[in-house]
Amino acid sequence: MTTEAPATTRTVDGRLVPAVGHWTLDPSHSRIEFIARHLMVTKVRGAFKDFSGSFDVAEDPTASTLSVDVDLISVDTGAEDRDNHLRSPDFFDLENHPQMTFRSTGLSPAGDAWKLSGDLTIKGVTKPVTLDMEFLGVAADPWGNAKAAFSAIGEIAREDFGVTWNVPLEGGGVLVSKKIKIEIEAQAVMATDEG
Repeated sequence: MTTEAPATTRTVDGRLVPAVGHWTLDPSHSRIEFIARHLMVTKVRGAFKDFSGSFDVAEDPTASTLSVDVDLISVDTGAEDRDNHLRSPDFFDLENHPQMTFRSTGLSPAGDAWKLSGDLTIKGVTKPVTLDMEFLGVAADPWGNAKAAFSAIGEIAREDFGVTWNVPLEGGGVLVSKKIKIEIEAQAVMATDEG
């Protein structure tokens, strides 16, 4: 006798959404990245390598909740000196604030996508942010694990979080942009009742 695998997606109000339950981020197949402007013209990209997160999908998708913790020591921009500067009191101040956190406060439909609202905390300062999020569906890996995929983008003003270090440029402008773009690609696995 075989048992059918539980459904991992469903349709609510004409939208494909994940199945109700607890889902955990898979860090090895997820990325949390940021983009800043350097010298007002060049894009500098970075990522956080160590993070954890989970979300609970509710019967009503808009009542779902998400929680993410990021270890700021794992910042990686491809330049060791720059990464160490980002870890210093000029930027993240790891000695006093080793983590960045996001706690969702709301989820609402927006066209074919979603608006994910939440409280972002950096350097002990908590501010509301909203991300444009897309649910990309669920696929099974070669070992039969169902993986839900999402992407999200947004923008924050770093000075709102007390990250104010900068250098004025002779020709006008500043060395590091005040606006920081956030790009997230995430995979998550659904918790099972086994064990």
